[in-house]
Amino acid sequence: MATSLAGGWRMRSGQKAEAVDRRGAVALGAGVVVLAFVATTMAARAETVIKSHGISTFGDLALPADFPYLPYVNPNAPKGGEMSQWSPGSFDSFNPYAIAGNAAALSSIFYESILSGTLDDVSAAYCLLCETMEYPEDRSWVIFNLRKDVTFSDGSAFTAEDVLFSHTLFLEKGIPEYRTAAGGKFEKVEILDPYRIKFTFTPGTPFRDMPGQAGSTTIFSKKHYEENNRDLEKSSLEPFLGTGPYVLESFKPGQQVIYQRDEDYWGEKHPLNVGQNNFDRIRIEYFGDDNAAMEAFKGGVYTFRNESSAKQWATAYDFPAVASGDVIKAELPSGNIAGGQAFIFNLRRAQFQDPRVREAIGLAFNFEWSNKTLFYGLFSRINSIWENSDMAAAGVPTPAEVAILKPMVDEGLLPPNILTDEAVMAPVSSEDNALDRRNLRKASALLDEAGWVAGEDGIRRNDKGETLRMEMVHSRTDLMPVMSAYVENLRALGVDASFDIIDDPQLQERASPPNFDFDALPTTVVNGGLEPGGVLKQAWASNSKDNSSRNRMGYANPAVDKMLDLAEAAATRQELTDVIRALDRVLRSEFILVPRYYKKINTVAYFDMYEHPATLPPYALGELSIWWYNAEKAEALKAKGVLQ
Repeated sequence: MATSLAGGWRMRSGQKAEAVDRRGAVALGAGVVVLAFVATTMAARAETVIKSHGISTFGDLALPADFPYLPYVNPNAPKGGEMSQWSPGSFDSFNPYAIAGNAAALSSIFYESILSGTLDDVSAAYCLLCETMEYPEDRSWVIFNLRKDVTFSDGSAFTAEDVLFSHTLFLEKGIPEYRTAAGGKFEKVEILDPYRIKFTFTPGTPFRDMPGQAGSTTIFSKKHYEENNRDLEKSSLEPFLGTGPYVLESFKPGQQVIYQRDEDYWGEKHPLNVGQNNFDRIRIEYFGDDNAAMEAFKGGVYTFRNESSAKQWATAYDFPAVASGDVIKAELPSGNIAGGQAFIFNLRRAQFQDPRVREAIGLAFNFEWSNKTLFYGLFSRINSIWENSDMAAAGVPTPAEVAILKPMVDEGLLPPNILTDEAVMAPVSSEDNALDRRNLRKASALLDEAGWVAGEDGIRRNDKGETLRMEMVHSRTDLMPVMSAYVENLRALGVDASFDIIDDPQLQERASPPNFDFDALPTTVVNGGLEPGGVLKQAWASNSKDNSSRNRMGYANPAVDKMLDLAEAAATRQELTDVIRALDRVLRSEFILVPRYYKKINTVAYFDMYEHPATLPPYALGELSIWWYNAEKAEALKAKGVLQ
């Protein structure tokens, strides 16, 4: 809904003009006043302020202001029961916003933000803690008109003071990549009254995403934080105080967490929450490895499993409860972008400075054999950082991409061939043999050109006698089969490669700033989802190279910095798509990662006491939010002895 401030001025402006005409003459002083008034009137007319129940990055909101509930939920879903899942490793903190510590799964469940997205529209953000929001057409500022019925989980009131406090806290003590990306974008934040707050954005900032960014900050209770001497930068087993639908019921450090639905939750009847938050309890059980977790699932220790292992999916679900139908094994649709799984190089390491070395190491990974032999054909290859979306670069650059890339070529920031070459694709290998001899020869030639020559022991060394070392580390044992095959291929190539399993706290310490103590990691790279914006700077901007856990590879490129600015400033969906395709093309051309694989479906197994809407939203499975518990089915399973 749009309203114009100019409308209120027109009558007053016209009345003043008529009075001047009747007098026939105006004193100089009065004329100055009139001119000033007219200037003010013109400025007011120039700014149209939109007042709405939400905001969309591009286009209009799909849902009207009076929508009763989200289109993909069951508004009559019953409340009750428990959903239980597993998590690998351990935890020692409920603070997911600090580098210190290993945060428990779902430890952000206590908190909400002013705006909330949906699972079927990547562009939309609707008022949750606000009744309405106001912003000009250029989005250079935003006012949130906050709800007066919102309370924190202890029953205390939520006001604009808490919003300002939380915003300032994250700018001062948030993780470095957030401070780097958000710093300087907010000119000022003003509390207009206890339930109105205005964010004004710094001139020169791309304003497109800024109202949404201002409304997405996690909100804490200022009073609780200050009275309890809390510190956002420290790990803690006590959560901060939030407004969310769940509170902490109990936990066993490193073993189990139970979250309980808050019966006094303020937002139970909010249209965004109708048909959601249906479980009385959400329980997370921790296991050291996937095999132990699988056995626990068979025994009913936990009841919902989102299967990530293709081998497990193909071979481990033959136990009696599946055969009897007491455990449902289902393949559910997923329309989401691929997860960006890759082996990343630590570009701070000297041996990975040459792109020929990185390309050669990528040639040694045989996806086709792995998919056939280890993954039972369940996975697809990732070529693009934006795989499974229209933002993936393909073929030669389009005219729109050329227009983006050419100025950077002219500046000498990119090589000329980026304007004519086809987008780099992942190498194709033989599915019949783990070691593809053709790709091995290509990789050997690249390493020879780069000055890494194989010695009598088969290990490659440079002219300084340094070995081409590549130590990969991770905490997940389920990666061992594919990683063992990859290490064998790398060693056949002459790379002194290894893959080591370490515990999760050690992995976090080694993989995070300021340490970055690894050669390569199997991990997920940030793509910003289906509508990437400012978050990309936390992963790919030069100023995040040595301080961001999202830029673990230490990537920096001034041309990419320019493209990140263009992505953030894109005014239309097509402009954004063109910029991301160009960005994807450049990143892939540098061989800074080895793309892995992804599933186009959700593979889940669960005890037959959970139900979900007939049509699931496209961008998330939603099992913790929009599924529900069937008490009669649960009792039947308990009576049969299937459930503990």
